[in-house]
Amino acid sequence: MELNGKSLNVASYQVKAGDVVSIAERARAQLRIQESLTQSQDQDRVASWCDVDGKKMTGTLKSLPERSDLAQDINESLIVELYSK
Repeated sequence: MELNGKSLNVASYQVKAGDVVSIAERARAQLRIQESLTQSQDQDRVASWCDVDGKKMTGTLKSLPERSDLAQDINESLIVELYSK
């Protein structure tokens, strides 16, 4: 993954509004990447708080999502429990 044009391999990195995330050149041909892009375009699954350019394989975080922007079936207490271990 690349962030604002620089290589990044920290899974826990927290992006900020305005950050541009892109797929690294070496990963662009991977089947899982191609399938994810196809699914996101076919199902219009891109959230309102981000922009995705499938041709350039980039995404821009327009703003941080509010809780109301996320799926209702998220159980925050399970997330806290996982990270507190």
